[in-house]
Amino acid sequence: MGVSAGLKRFIFWDYPRAGWQYDVIVGLILAFIFLTPRVWFRDQPKASSIVMLPSDRGANVFWMEPDQLSGVPEADRTRKAAGLLKARTGKNANVLRLEPIFDSERDIRGYMAYTTP
Repeated sequence: MGVSAGLKRFIFWDYPRAGWQYDVIVGLILAFIFLTPRVWFRDQPKASSIVMLPSDRGANVFWMEPDQLSGVPEADRTRKAAGLLKARTGKNANVLRLEPIFDSERDIRGYMAYTTP
C-alpha cells in the first residue's frame, strides 16, 4: 500500500468503523475542534444586540442592532422595540422615539431607542 493509496483512503474515509484507523481519525478531528485556539479563526464573542447608553435629561437611551428590527414594518418598529427592551430589561419601556443610524453609504447600522425611565 503506497502513500497515495493511504491518502486516498484517508480523504474518502474508507476505514471500517471498528478499525483503529477510524478511531485515530476521529480522535484527530476532535483534537482539532477542541484544541484549536479561537484566535486562529478570529472567533470573538458577539457583543450584546441591545445596549443601554449613558444619557442625560432623565431619558434612557438604548442602542439596538439593525437585525433586531429587520423585516419589521416602520409603523410597528416602535412597538417591537418596546417588546425587545422589556424582554431585555424586565421592565415596561415607553419608547418615545426610535431613530435609525446610517453609515456613509446610507445603510442602517443600528437604532437609538429613547425611553422614559
